[in-house]
Amino acid sequence: MKKGFVGSALVLIALVAVFLIRTGPSSAPDFPINNSLSSSAEVIINIPNGSSGSAIAAMLFENKVIKSSEAFFRVAVGDKRSEKIAPGNHRLSLEISAKQALDQLLDPNRIPNLIRVNEGSWKSEIVTSLVRYGFTANEIAKAFQVVKLPQGFKEVEGLLFPAQYSFAKNTSATDAVQAMVDRFSQEPAAQDLLAGTKRFTPSQLLTIASIIQAEGGAGDFSKVSTVIQNRLAIGMPLQMDSTVHYIMKLRGEIFLSSKSTLINSPYNTYKKYGLPPGPICSPGSEAMSAALKPAVGDWLYFITVAPGDTRFTKSLDEFNSWKAIYVKNRKAGAFK
Repeated sequence: MKKGFVGSALVLIALVAVFLIRTGPSSAPDFPINNSLSSSAEVIINIPNGSSGSAIAAMLFENKVIKSSEAFFRVAVGDKRSEKIAPGNHRLSLEISAKQALDQLLDPNRIPNLIRVNEGSWKSEIVTSLVRYGFTANEIAKAFQVVKLPQGFKEVEGLLFPAQYSFAKNTSATDAVQAMVDRFSQEPAAQDLLAGTKRFTPSQLLTIASIIQAEGGAGDFSKVSTVIQNRLAIGMPLQMDSTVHYIMKLRGEIFLSSKSTLINSPYNTYKKYGLPPGPICSPGSEAMSAALKPAVGDWLYFITVAPGDTRFTKSLDEFNSWKAIYVKNRKAGAFK
């Protein structure tokens, strides 16, 4: 997953080369590196949407964070990370060097109320984060109703891209949710997925990617994708534990009871053939890529017999022998 900060609009850093030409070699006043930040006074600065690099520099100077706006502007010109400065509140130390100021602007721990959407997050979990941020449940529900989704999608589940979000003051819940969906649409892997394939629609691919994300570690994503697509090709039920966990809203569960597999839900891939009606979480770019490019193999089964040891096979007998090892390890506490 590409780390970064996303708001209702990314802050635009206007890096104008002519500024450097006019001002000549670097001579802008700058504070020395402050090695005692823990004892420094701090200030909260709100960066509006669409702020230019010079505007941010001016705010930092006016609030006595940096010694001169020119010093920060020069640092921003030479560091592409400056393009990822998020709108919203930032907690900064006073009287620090321009480079330290940029580092602090990019530090997620210095952004109050930062919203983190992890890979594999359910919409319900993201709603909780949005409420903690300050939006009401009614505002969020309305946002989900009016948000503009990519063509072919009717539900926001799976489209709230995993990233770190910070929003400018007075951002609406609708704009916040839209920013998450737009961030999805901007991701290269998502753009490939939205093109669809001869076999699957974009919605089906995102559903596959969400199961991949929920079922396997990143190193196994392409193989899990193969198992899913091989089963679909022969009309075999997917029987994925993650889809039942999604119904039950269970996190961190390894064991799935036989009773759970009987739940009457279109998301229960033990009872229903084919894909569930939609994604079960927000997949990251690696899981989306795996949905588009499964590994070459004839596997129909996989099982994690111990942490870090996931095995794939076409043979039901071999799978059952591995399942016995998994049960033994689980009872011994290997997965705790």
